[in-house]
Amino acid sequence: MAGRIVKVLWAGHMSYRAGLQLQKHLVERHRTLQKEDTPNTLVLLEHDPVYTVGIRNKGYGEEDEARLKALNAEFYRTNRGGLITFHGPGQLVAYPIIDLKEFQTNIRCYVSQIEKTIIRVCAEFGLKGETSPDTGVWIEDRKICAIGIHASRYITSHGLALNCNTDLRWFEHIIPCGIEEKGVTSLSKELFANVTVADAIPVLKRAFADEFRCDVIEMDCSEVSKLLTKSKNLGKDEAIVH
Repeated sequence: MAGRIVKVLWAGHMSYRAGLQLQKHLVERHRTLQKEDTPNTLVLLEHDPVYTVGIRNKGYGEEDEARLKALNAEFYRTNRGGLITFHGPGQLVAYPIIDLKEFQTNIRCYVSQIEKTIIRVCAEFGLKGETSPDTGVWIEDRKICAIGIHASRYITSHGLALNCNTDLRWFEHIIPCGIEEKGVTSLSKELFANVTVADAIPVLKRAFADEFRCDVIEMDCSEVSKLLTKSKNLGKDEAIVH
């Protein structure tokens, strides 16, 4: 495994804003601490209902924002790649906060590795996941996992969203990832069974460890508690940069 270690931080159910604060804090640790004091981290969580748009926010102005918020969902404009998507309960969201230099890779290869990780997850559930010219992982013409990442000075943020037993009706109000004439799906829909986020987590961790050639270990409870407390204190008196 080349001695690389990635710590898994299970953050539970979390608002999108809180997720941004946590990512910001973890990215800043890479900026300000010595390498040996800055573990690469894989944040796993479920978001409260939220629509997010990336740097290519074509077609979603203030009226659309108000319309989507009226559905009792939040709305955020972010600096990740990709167009609009939905995050919510029943969806496993993963934010790798890692130093690409340590993994000897670049942005293009990193995105490919994320896709391959999810294809491995699908395979373990007996499904054939595939890539396409559109970023993400698909079951035929149905997207099962959205990917949108950001990297600055080799430190990654944002990540992927795997539909487990997500209520897919949330996607009916948007053109997911800006791709028309294609649908969305979930592990549960494809398998005709209730596949939860808890079911998918261990599979994702194994696939991530294999694809990124690293040891994936659980972050201890005290460290998780400290990180969540520190991240909550961010942004109280300032705008969240995302």
